[in-house]
Amino acid sequence: MTMTAHALLHRVAEKSGREAVPFTLDGAPAPARARAPLLTALRPPSAPQPRHPVRGLPRAGFCMMGACQDCWIATDEGERLRACSTFIAPGMALVTGKNGA
Repeated sequence: MTMTAHALLHRVAEKSGREAVPFTLDGAPAPARARAPLLTALRPPSAPQPRHPVRGLPRAGFCMMGACQDCWIATDEGERLRACSTFIAPGMALVTGKNGA
């Protein structure tokens, strides 16, 4: 059986009128919307998904309230953040661990 990687979370609707917030993901410019949790900001179809630190498989927030430890992402300075409960901020530099980051 072959497994195909695909987005684990999907936006059902997008509120209009929220300004764009620039950040970088694995060193590349990436867009997000203001007041978005990191987990939402990381989910555009073109963005790489955070990977499990041991197994290397794509992951998403499980509990969506910061209790399960499944949505950690790192800044380029090594700070670990919970992607489900941390909001995007202009200029954030995040790394997924993919491509040796």
